[in-house]
Amino acid sequence: MELERPNRRTLQGTVTSAATPKTITVQVERTFRHARYGKYVRRRKKYAAHDEKSEARRGDLVEIAATRPLSKRKRWRLVRVIRGADLATTEVLDVETEIASAGGRP
Repeated sequence: MELERPNRRTLQGTVTSAATPKTITVQVERTFRHARYGKYVRRRKKYAAHDEKSEARRGDLVEIAATRPLSKRKRWRLVRVIRGADLATTEVLDVETEIASAGGRP
């Protein structure tokens, strides 16, 4: 008799960094209603996820799933790339990042 594994927690988010080998950083945004004031609040959190084949690129919409600890910070793995990044948008983000890191404005 084979035991069936329980469903793992999955999240969807955008890849913000794919610079390190086999690791991506995924930013997940959630919206919830504030308990006291009733206003809708947006919160963002970044997760380090394992990408064995290095298939995700910056700006891609991906699905990640919880897994056993793979390193000090990695507790998630890439399940699939839902939508690839628009190349024009990615290039604009790269230029804006370079300008911001140089401390100037365009």
